[in-house]
Amino acid sequence: MSAPKLAGAPISWGVCEVPGWGHMIDADTVLGEMAALGLTATELGPPEYLPTDPAKLRELLGGHGLSMIGGFLAVVLHDDSVEQSTVAEAERTAALLAATGAEVLVLAAATGLDGYDERPALTDAEWATLIRVSGRIRDIAARHGLRTVLHPHVGTHIEREAEVARFLADSDLQLCLDTGHLLIGGTDPVELAREHAGRIGHMHLKDVRAEVAARVRDGELPYATAVGQGLYVPLGDGDVDIAGIVRFLRDAGYQGWYVLEQDTALAEGDADAAARPKMDTARSLDHLRPLFG
Repeated sequence: MSAPKLAGAPISWGVCEVPGWGHMIDADTVLGEMAALGLTATELGPPEYLPTDPAKLRELLGGHGLSMIGGFLAVVLHDDSVEQSTVAEAERTAALLAATGAEVLVLAAATGLDGYDERPALTDAEWATLIRVSGRIRDIAARHGLRTVLHPHVGTHIEREAEVARFLADSDLQLCLDTGHLLIGGTDPVELAREHAGRIGHMHLKDVRAEVAARVRDGELPYATAVGQGLYVPLGDGDVDIAGIVRFLRDAGYQGWYVLEQDTALAEGDADAAARPKMDTARSLDHLRPLFG
């Protein structure tokens, strides 16, 4: 059986697009630590964290022996008044990813508000716009040789179980199966994979503490606060059935990447905190690798 394709993501090192999220470790350190752990690829991270010039980005990645597999794009899909700017951003992101040899555009339905704590309800017309614009972005990405997957994500317009089901019914896009965000939104990721195995196009592996996730889901705890309080933990330390997910996807013939993502927020000036991402990712790998034996 072929070796699993394991990748990292800058968010595991506290690198996030949300204003005021916390300390952001420099890219050379993050990529160097990924490579030292034996990871062979990364996702792009937030806008302008890594170079936007394709040649410079390829040089940076190559210096660490890493490839680029894709990138997260959280844009407003439901508001046709900003459609052109959304499409332009998708075009720029897809072009950069394609120039680095990436495979996938990971799309999320942003609310347009800062952070991931407020989520206004959509009208049916706005939902229809979201489906249409996501399809338009799929076509843009395809022209660049990329697949597009929709990422159910906390604090976006596709978060809860009913929204995931509605999107699967109304769109032909595949999903990014993010085990943490799905559980926080109330979806069992194992059951989703079993019911829609053919729609799983990309994997973000996370583990979460179910008790903290429930408080986020019920609106008792802001998302960023929950992250700071240990919502996400190394694989095997939380309540997601990581072994069940991996076993089912392998049996179902999934050939894509498994991206390790442990959403992390680092306190400014805390040297011990800055050392934690590498240690946590190492623990996750120690838990994950035997599952592919």
